[in-house]
Amino acid sequence: MLMSDKNVDIITLGCSKNLVDSERLIRQFELNGFHVNHDPLQPEAKIAVVNTCGFIGDAKEESINMILSLAQRKTEGKLEHLFVMGCLSERYMHELGTEIPEVDKFYGKFNWSELIGDLGLIYRHDHRHERCLTTPKHYAYLKISEGCNRHCSYCAIPIITGHHKSRPIEEILDEVRMLVSQGVKEFQIIAQELTYYGLDIYKRRALPELIEQIADIDGVEWIRLHYAYPTDFPIDLLRVMRERPNVCRYLDIALQHIADPVLKAMRRNITSSETYDLISRLREEVPGIHLRTTLMVGHPGETEEDFQQLLDFVRRVRFERMGAFAYSEEEGTYSAEHYADDIPDEVKQARLNKLMRLQQGISAQVQEEKVGQTLRVIIDRVEGNYFIGRTEFDSPEVDPEVLIDRAKHPFMEIGQFYNVKIVSADDFDLYGALAC
Repeated sequence: MLMSDKNVDIITLGCSKNLVDSERLIRQFELNGFHVNHDPLQPEAKIAVVNTCGFIGDAKEESINMILSLAQRKTEGKLEHLFVMGCLSERYMHELGTEIPEVDKFYGKFNWSELIGDLGLIYRHDHRHERCLTTPKHYAYLKISEGCNRHCSYCAIPIITGHHKSRPIEEILDEVRMLVSQGVKEFQIIAQELTYYGLDIYKRRALPELIEQIADIDGVEWIRLHYAYPTDFPIDLLRVMRERPNVCRYLDIALQHIADPVLKAMRRNITSSETYDLISRLREEVPGIHLRTTLMVGHPGETEEDFQQLLDFVRRVRFERMGAFAYSEEEGTYSAEHYADDIPDEVKQARLNKLMRLQQGISAQVQEEKVGQTLRVIIDRVEGNYFIGRTEFDSPEVDPEVLIDRAKHPFMEIGQFYNVKIVSADDFDLYGALAC
């Protein structure tokens, strides 16, 4: 395929795992002499690629709307080639191909590299782990596995991604060394499910070993863990977090619910009592740890009593970071095939609102407790009158930030660490000044 215009627009929707795939694709385009615009405000190139999300209804709708808007550009002659990849494409490839013929080709979650060859370009297999970072150059997402072997009732991810496949430790370490050489200091460790890591290729839960080895690499300043699963949690990871100063006291662990009937219906393979015990151990073995969790309301069969248990759980545990969403039925899942979606949407929304109001108050208290403390902060960007940074307890994009007045501290640099004294707080963000 002969192309005179060597510009490509790549639009990434969904999670950071998709972002890593896009960054690898961008690098392959660059190796072929192309210029890539990632997430442009106004797509203008003659080639466009949409990396889609297919997790829940809202995400699927966003992906479809983006594809349709670019298909319209193609119909109007403003776009020559349109390609679609990612989770939505993996799950609904045949249906999408029938409904949106303007798309040149649909790729799935794992065969997107074929796109390079289909354009008549050369896929550089020897550069397959290289990425063009779309994040600020001081941090990167590090994907350690694909797929998921869990079978939660509501979740379509295993349908899309297949079985868990761990990357070899040495391959991951090589990628970390490469990224450090490019200036990356902070690594967000991601997977569909971190704690299963290693069982497929090493026949053991190897996450503690992996994190320990990453922490040993010179130049790795912060390591933050995302998307853990509570059942059969690898407890030795807590020793690593406690002993290694560059492993952040932060854990993203999706708990979903606390009422035993709901946990059983969700097929979470854990009880309320076991959940409380795990949280107690996390806090006991890693003093000061900040826990991020995700909770769900409105799963089929959730009673008002179950929901009250969930509220009591949040009050009692006081998660430092929490997100929540209402159940939505996903075709092909266990829930869709075995349960009636029996809770009205207005009840789901009311429960969600009540849960998030509760968390807002807890978040405000957690942030207020930091006033007067001096914390290590990395600066991400400049915005208006402030330098915007984060502590070890804050992951990019989803967690609170630290705002520092530029007029008082004009010489701070993006990507650098500073000791910042917290002087005030609101419900989510902190305000600080350089410590003397």
